[in-house]
Amino acid sequence: MNKIIKYVISDILRNKIVIIYTLFLLAASFTIFGVEDNSSKGLLSLLNIILIVVPLVSIIFSAIYVYNSAEFIELLVSQPIRRKSIWLSLFAGLAASLSLAFFIGVGIPVLIYQANTIGFTMVLTGIVLSIIFVSLALLASVKTRDKAKGIGSVIMLWLYFSLLFDGFVLFLLFQFSDYPLEKPMIAVSALNPIDLSRILILLQLDVSAMMGYTGAVFKDFFGTPAGFLFSSGILVLWVILPLWYSARKFDSKDL
Repeated sequence: MNKIIKYVISDILRNKIVIIYTLFLLAASFTIFGVEDNSSKGLLSLLNIILIVVPLVSIIFSAIYVYNSAEFIELLVSQPIRRKSIWLSLFAGLAASLSLAFFIGVGIPVLIYQANTIGFTMVLTGIVLSIIFVSLALLASVKTRDKAKGIGSVIMLWLYFSLLFDGFVLFLLFQFSDYPLEKPMIAVSALNPIDLSRILILLQLDVSAMMGYTGAVFKDFFGTPAGFLFSSGILVLWVILPLWYSARKFDSKDL
């Protein structure tokens, strides 16, 4: 299992797409911090990249890598190795590689300019988002044999979590504006790892006052130790559940 993980990591880190992705994040991070006179404003600008670009690259690259490695996976399956071990090794290699790329591209600049709780929260959140969308990519790729359909499905997943989900939430808020929906929105936010990550970072940046009463409700809940544990647990579940289901599916899949 360790040999498979090392091979996957070394193979991915040599990939031109991952190198370009890392350099893009590094250049964008230093540029944002260099332009902004306040490092807190730089973090807010960088937040958009973390919440949009990182999930997009993680989910599409992971899906394409799995489809392109079909022959390699079939070779491993023919060996006396448990299928779940193969799948988990593939996940570990992808997650470690993309997390390392994110840490080099965003983590190092953030820790140089904002080596505090806010900076550590943003770096950790970005790494967790990378891992979550690798897990979702593996689930989509194991569910669909056809490469075009699989890549299309991961793009739709990214669109849903990045754009469509927010539209759906706004629709509910407008439709039920006469009812107090602030507390139910806490439960709804758990259904989207991107939204949950955004809330955690914005609360750390003390801009929740700009969100009105809803922001105050979020701060009262997510700003407490219980709220932090809740959000951390939900993000961990977003990693474990898709990975667990995809591993089960791969274990019984006819290659």
